Amino acid sequence: MEFKSSTAENLPVYYVGQHESKRQLPISPHTVSRAFDCNYDMITTPITTPMFHSRVLTLLSNHFSEHKDGYLEDATPTVTSLAATDTAITPGDTIQKLVGTASPWVDLSSPDPVVYNISCKVLELEISYAAFCGLGNVVLQGPKLQYGGSHGEGVVRYAYAVQELLALNNYTQILIHLPMMYHPDQDGDDVEGSLSTCTRRGYIEEGGRSKHDLLGTWDAWHIIRTLCKYNSRLFVALSIPRHLPATHAQTRWHSEPLRLLSLTAQTFVPNPDGSPALSKYHQSLIHRYMRLRTPPWILLCDVGPIPGLPDLEAEVVPKPWKPNGISPAQASKDPERYPEVLSDVAQNEQRNSEFPTTEENLMPPHVKYIRKLQKDSPPQSILEYFGAGYFQDYLQGPLQPLSDNLESVTYEVFEKDPVKYNLYESAIYRALADWVSAGKTTSGPARTIVVAVVGAGRGPLVTRALRASETAGVKIELWAVEKNPNAFVLLQHHNEHSWSNQVHLVQSDMRSWEGPISTQTSQQQQQRYHSNHPHIQSHHQLQKPHPQQPQPQPHKIDILISELLGSFADNELSPECLDPLITNLLNPTHGISIPSSYTSHLTPIAAPKLHADIASRTPSDPKAPNTPYVVMLHAIDYLSTTPPENPSAVAAAKPIVKEAWKFSHGVRANNTSAFPFSGSNERHGKNGDSNSKTVINDENNKHNTRFARLTFPTPHRGCMHGLAGYFEAVLYGDIELSTHPLRADAKSKDMTSWFPIYFPLKTPLYTPDNSSLTVTMRRCTDARKVWYEWMVESFMEIPNSPPSELSVKLQGEDRDSAIGGNTVSSRGYSAQKGESGIRDSAGSGGERGNTATEKGKKKKRVRLGVSEVGSSKESGCVM
Repeated sequence: MEFKSSTAENLPVYYVGQHESKRQLPISPHTVSRAFDCNYDMITTPITTPMFHSRVLTLLSNHFSEHKDGYLEDATPTVTSLAATDTAITPGDTIQKLVGTASPWVDLSSPDPVVYNISCKVLELEISYAAFCGLGNVVLQGPKLQYGGSHGEGVVRYAYAVQELLALNNYTQILIHLPMMYHPDQDGDDVEGSLSTCTRRGYIEEGGRSKHDLLGTWDAWHIIRTLCKYNSRLFVALSIPRHLPATHAQTRWHSEPLRLLSLTAQTFVPNPDGSPALSKYHQSLIHRYMRLRTPPWILLCDVGPIPGLPDLEAEVVPKPWKPNGISPAQASKDPERYPEVLSDVAQNEQRNSEFPTTEENLMPPHVKYIRKLQKDSPPQSILEYFGAGYFQDYLQGPLQPLSDNLESVTYEVFEKDPVKYNLYESAIYRALADWVSAGKTTSGPARTIVVAVVGAGRGPLVTRALRASETAGVKIELWAVEKNPNAFVLLQHHNEHSWSNQVHLVQSDMRSWEGPISTQTSQQQQQRYHSNHPHIQSHHQLQKPHPQQPQPQPHKIDILISELLGSFADNELSPECLDPLITNLLNPTHGISIPSSYTSHLTPIAAPKLHADIASRTPSDPKAPNTPYVVMLHAIDYLSTTPPENPSAVAAAKPIVKEAWKFSHGVRANNTSAFPFSGSNERHGKNGDSNSKTVINDENNKHNTRFARLTFPTPHRGCMHGLAGYFEAVLYGDIELSTHPLRADAKSKDMTSWFPIYFPLKTPLYTPDNSSLTVTMRRCTDARKVWYEWMVESFMEIPNSPPSELSVKLQGEDRDSAIGGNTVSSRGYSAQKGESGIRDSAGSGGERGNTATEKGKKKKRVRLGVSEVGSSKESGCVM
């Protein structure tokens, strides 16, 4: 399969917009045309005029004057509907090229009910009118976090206001403009005429300023989007600062629904020639954000006016928008009455027409730089190119490979991965070469090595096995087993036209296949059954031999090859499929399974986009929150990470990914059965393998159950939406497959056959700074299906303060009621003798609740929250 490098065809798309915070002109078609000539793709426009602002300020001032110290002090004055002089936008052809900006002078966080209610009414009028005009996107200034000594108290009020705005219609998208990190200076009242200055002192708590907080604005956003129930029309407009925060703050925003990145003139630094540029850290950040499935827009804020329009804005705007003034649009409807207004417009348009119009002269320097940054985008990796546009962050339901027959297009997607099949071929070659060099005995009647490909599909592994045999110079007896009748037809074509009839084909479920039969015996038997081809067997034929013909005895398999792995290794029933083959058919002395073992791995992640997607599916599909999805994870943030080696480096911290359990196959595998609740606290059942003869006959398949309990440190606060699952597989020797985010490049770089698996939480779980998450994961099974159950607990360590008199008394009562060495508590929990019930309740599943610090002081591990138990039983993989 050929992959392209980064060319003009697959460069990320940069939509660049222009914003002026002091813009007060109506955006005319001429203005939009001029912006497009300057290589802008969009332009912002205020929804209302300064005249409306003045009207609201006057209304508020008069209200406070009239009702000072009165019983109507907190009554909200009525803001009447917009008039023609209150707004300059109208429906038209250019409206689709505009982004609306709501009035920045409102205050939806104000503790003053009058200011808050007026602000809500103003934005209600603006959003409603913007929707009427067809304005699809409106930027809303983020909440003010600091009011005197109160920090963040107004965020909930702000969130409820946004919720009401989203309910006004079903199509306007609201972009909350937020700084990347919180700094106390950002809450200054630098907007002229801001309503926050009207907040009465009685509503402001006294106190000092809050401290700098890298995740302070993310915390506010998290509250807003949570209260708005992850509304699909709510986005982030992220302001990029001159000095970037630590990488954990950058990656956090990468997981959020970014619609817009705003860059001011202060974000840029001058090049030696004086032209604007961005630091290498900013370049890396933008390149990373622009790889999202839906790249954010780039909004250049206050980097200079659109060339050709400064005179128009400087001279014409003040006249029409003075109180009782007339806009150019109104004047054009009655030219005889307002000749002066139209004369000013005409003079400025004449001057604008004389401005140079070549692209080189028109393109502002900041736009030039952004366009150059787009062309210099680093090339996509093969995996990024493979998943761009469709697979990225797209939830795919799990396959049912045993109960369903896959379509040809599904096989085709898997077969387009050369990396996987090259590694398989290398593993087969090494296994054959080692077998011959070691002089091992073979199972074939003709002293050939018997190789079986089970679950052959359309035959890619069969082709690789034949090629490896030829390369190694080792003759093999090759069998291919496939249950899908449609795929089996294609295997017959391949055998006749590509494989020179070297392959013995068997149409059967691999679990009921009785094994290979010698060629001579097989031919004699099939001639009696009038088979059309001497190299084709069927399970039906083998089950019903001719009454006068003794049933042929199958021989053993020396090398068993399969590609039954799923995104979590065992989630497509590889252990259940291989159990009977390894137990009954594999060479008991030297048999080799490719793969020989595989492990499953987990890590907690923040994935708000995936959570929102699942929430939208739930009304029509109640199983959605309990379904493990295959997904190319991209817009996520790892919550458990190790500190970066160089804090000032661009690279993000590395995720902590832990092994949950392991399955091994082959005669050398560890045959210890997996008792679900044995082992250490951190990982249970790691060494339990699927091929123990003593338990294979278990009708309920209990030997293939697994249990894991893993604890992950979370250094920074966050919101967990689910678990990312990966796998690693040892094919043979040191040849491995891996989707592990830290080891995949070293073991199977650019492999595209598997994406990670995602286990969602029904309700997101918030975790504070310096806490931990404990994950409980089970692989469950019965006689009919296999499924997973998962749960997450959030913990934090706090100082272990001396017990109060009441707690001492209660503990004494508990000890007095101890029977048989166990302490039975009236408060509903139990603990072993010698451990207090309080400690046990703070811990989890036998984990100690107290840990020693470096100074020798003990801390208590307190459970902060527990997720609902997720279970995929209803949509489990049917055996």
